[in-house]
Amino acid sequence: MTPKTQRSLIIGIRRLVNVDDGWNEQMSHLPVIEGAALLIEAGKIARYGKEETLKKELAAEGILQSITEIIDIGGGDILPSYCDSHTHLLFPTSRETELFDRLRGLSYEEISKRGGGILNSARKMESTSDEELLENALMRLDQLVRNGTGTVEIKSGYGLTPVQEIRMLRLIKELKKHTPLTICATFLGAHAFPEPFREKRDAYVEQIISEMLPVVAKENLAEFVDVFCEKGFFSVEQTERILMASKSLGLIPRLHANQFTHSGAIGCAVRQGAITVDHLEVMNDEEIELLKHSRTMPTLLPGCAFFMSSPYPPARKMIDAGLQVVLASDFNPGTNPSGDMKFMISLACLKMGMCVSEAIQASTRNGAKALLLGDSRGSIGIGKRADLQILKPLPSLEYIPYAYTEPLVKGVILGGNLLNINS
Repeated sequence: MTPKTQRSLIIGIRRLVNVDDGWNEQMSHLPVIEGAALLIEAGKIARYGKEETLKKELAAEGILQSITEIIDIGGGDILPSYCDSHTHLLFPTSRETELFDRLRGLSYEEISKRGGGILNSARKMESTSDEELLENALMRLDQLVRNGTGTVEIKSGYGLTPVQEIRMLRLIKELKKHTPLTICATFLGAHAFPEPFREKRDAYVEQIISEMLPVVAKENLAEFVDVFCEKGFFSVEQTERILMASKSLGLIPRLHANQFTHSGAIGCAVRQGAITVDHLEVMNDEEIELLKHSRTMPTLLPGCAFFMSSPYPPARKMIDAGLQVVLASDFNPGTNPSGDMKFMISLACLKMGMCVSEAIQASTRNGAKALLLGDSRGSIGIGKRADLQILKPLPSLEYIPYAYTEPLVKGVILGGNLLNINS
């Protein structure tokens, strides 16, 4: 006997936001259907439109009678789940003391040279059990879901040895079994130079290439590879070597770039066909022009600029130049201990000159593209995975960045499953 298809009809939608109908490449263009309903079949978006019209169509086709459940959201808004394309959320413990080191005037590079920063997390990683790492990461992932995120990228980078980096990636793979979120993995062995290689940097690059990357590829532990190309970290030449080796093994490049200096990372990313360059607090017109003529998307991390009291990326200039900007959280223990994408939207609007529609596009549709998932996630489209956030009734979409500390998510649907309704 053929099992009955799971069908859910969501009604009472005040605004169905970021639909594929009528969408164009302009980031400020945010297609919305008011007074909408949406049909989910087998975990995917099957139909949507004006509620009255859709109900009549489904009744005429004999589908309305076969609906498994009807969910009335009482005038709330539905948005696609956020796609957070840059996080480091698998980490052993917090690093709050470094915040106060910075407040006392120490730079990020100075803290790193004293054994803080990434190296601090790497030392603690070795002494933290798998069980503790997984438990803490799952609690963080649960909070992301409650805040509206449905897809998340997680990097390694707190191992910095072959054993610990591969361990991190295997743990990320294990996380995928225990959460409804979609997780994409990135290998970031080139996050910092471990202590034994402080004076032998090229030797560490060779270890990444010869000992780490082959295992990552053989075990299919990551989709992407990342490098921190910055003064005091990995040079352009070292970055190119790592990315070229990665591409030969089928890994897709992305890059930490221009967080503190004009390092030459943008040109490197374009030459190597990186899918994204992330951070970009420091940018000039020439670098923006380079990105305009490439496939590389700029990913902006306003939470990091906020927490570090550093300059915000010039989002307005990039968007006005025609770039498809991405917003992500950079959730990590040292420079942004938050994965709240709604707060990233608030910062994008308040501090980077983005309008609400641009910020929503950047954190949903463009976030999915940055993870090469644009065909299946990031917007409301027929056949796309039903990853949705149900917001309580709002006076307008501008209320999302306005209410920057107020919980707005009333319910979450991932893969067509209603996971929770918050009071």
